[in-house]
Amino acid sequence: MQFSSRLPIAVHILLAIVEFEGKEKTTSTFLAGSVNVNPVIIRNTLGQLKAAGLVTVKAGEGGASLAKEPKDITLMDIFDAVEKEEALFHFHENPNPECPVGKNVHAVLDNKLFAIQEAMRGKMESITLQDLIDDMNDILKR
Repeated sequence: MQFSSRLPIAVHILLAIVEFEGKEKTTSTFLAGSVNVNPVIIRNTLGQLKAAGLVTVKAGEGGASLAKEPKDITLMDIFDAVEKEEALFHFHENPNPECPVGKNVHAVLDNKLFAIQEAMRGKMESITLQDLIDDMNDILKR
């Protein structure tokens, strides 16, 4: 299964904002150096995070900062901010109704895929940015 890199990039941005708060101005250029992507990707992602109420961005050289406490931002919040699709799985819309498999594949598979999707969403709702900050700090102490 493959997902886009939007969620990991957004999490990286948020972790960098926290890590460098008061040490560096977290501009799109600075963050792009940390994430190792083009600053345009950072600006677009920051725009999505801002629209979702997760960050504030000061124009020019001001940089970005969190708009909420890290304990109040979940992975699901971040995912919802940066991913365009609501569903994790794209269901095949036109199986052959004349085929016994095609006729029944939705009845067999849809509820199971929906349950997997809901379990993933639930797990993402249980992990906060603070959890990730704590994990990062533990790693940095080693």
